[in-house]
Amino acid sequence: METLSFPRYNVAEIVTHVRNKILTGADGKNLSKNDLYPNPKPEVLHTIYLRALQIVYGTRLEHFYMMPVNSDVMYPHLMEGFLPVSNLFIHLNSFLPICRVNDFETADILYPKAKRTSRFLSGIINFIHFRDACRETYMEFLWQHKSSVDKLQQLNAAHQEALMKLEKLDSVPAEQQAEFQQLSDAIQELQQLLSQDFRQRTTSLQERNAQKKSDILEKTKHLNELKLSVVSLKEAQESLKTKIVDSPEKLKNYKEKMKDTVQKLKNSRQEVMEKYEVYRDSVDGLPSCQLEVQLYQKKIQDLAENRETLAGVLKENLNLEDQIESGESELKKLKAEENSMRRLMNAKKEKLATVQFRINQKHEGVEQYKRAVIEDCNKVQEKRGAVYERITTINQEIQKVKFAIQQLKDTTERERLKSQEIFLSLKGALEKYQEGVGRAAAEGCAELQGKAAELKRRMSALPT
Repeated sequence: METLSFPRYNVAEIVTHVRNKILTGADGKNLSKNDLYPNPKPEVLHTIYLRALQIVYGTRLEHFYMMPVNSDVMYPHLMEGFLPVSNLFIHLNSFLPICRVNDFETADILYPKAKRTSRFLSGIINFIHFRDACRETYMEFLWQHKSSVDKLQQLNAAHQEALMKLEKLDSVPAEQQAEFQQLSDAIQELQQLLSQDFRQRTTSLQERNAQKKSDILEKTKHLNELKLSVVSLKEAQESLKTKIVDSPEKLKNYKEKMKDTVQKLKNSRQEVMEKYEVYRDSVDGLPSCQLEVQLYQKKIQDLAENRETLAGVLKENLNLEDQIESGESELKKLKAEENSMRRLMNAKKEKLATVQFRINQKHEGVEQYKRAVIEDCNKVQEKRGAVYERITTINQEIQKVKFAIQQLKDTTERERLKSQEIFLSLKGALEKYQEGVGRAAAEGCAELQGKAAELKRRMSALPT
């Protein structure tokens, strides 16, 4: 208990702090060192404790003289003198552990001692200083939170206005909607035509590719058959060489026939190879067709991008037309004034030049306003992020404070339960005391009645 988390004050410092922080008015002026040291006065300490509880908990003075509602006492008039001390002890028993004082007893109220009283008052003064500092910090955080919320609302309102202005700038005027719709429909039709042409070409290429593959298979099959026939003919030639005939003319005719058949086979083989080369060239040309298809896809994407750029150009065109219309209206007014006042032709020309200059300034002002609106939106977004970060930090700190308050409430609840147990024990002792008083009264009454009876008997025994 000697290693506490608050400084010990001497009597002079305690008197100064009590006058400045706890007691006010005549009570503070009348307070002196003799009231606290060497023999503390219980009534002065009661006043200091009551005022400290009023400052911290906001407890009213009449609450210390009221019987708790949840208590049932047979003779409440017997507790009138003890009730303020009991309530004061209950409140202090829950308050002083928060001030890091855990050995407070009822004797410290009824029969205070100088050293213990100075330690209790030092803990209370230190907690009040800590409470004031935390309250200032909390109020500062609360004010910052309110200002941040107000700024956030203002920034949200400005952001909504900027979004409305941007929507107005991005929206297509009613006069140009028909033309814009026609252009979009034409672009969609062109995309559909391109996609249909692409599908038709791809299907035709696939069909031609399949047909050529089937033709190649047939030709390779026929080529294999011819190779087999050539092999069989060579075997027959080998067999015929063994069977040479005697007549040279038959042999010569047979050789010529064999040469003709070989030449025909070579010619057919050459034709098959030429067709094979043609089919192979057509198959090799398939990647080029795929490249063309990819080019068509890129063209479709370019058309979509051109559509977007066309929409932007249309918007700019609408803005320029509006500006031209405003300029034409002003120009018509100037022409009317020129026809009505020909004598002041030079002055009107100068006015026309100034009006044209104003139109250019208006155009520049509109552009600058657009840029300023975009810059303001960016700044608003940056400020919004900064405010959001500050709000998150403030909310975190508020959560910490709430957690500390919850801990204080938990300790208060525990101390309240402890004080309730003490009160119940005191109540039981008081009831036992009341029962003893009742028994003593009954015995006294019985004794008085016995003595009265004895006196009557004696009086009756006396001679008259």
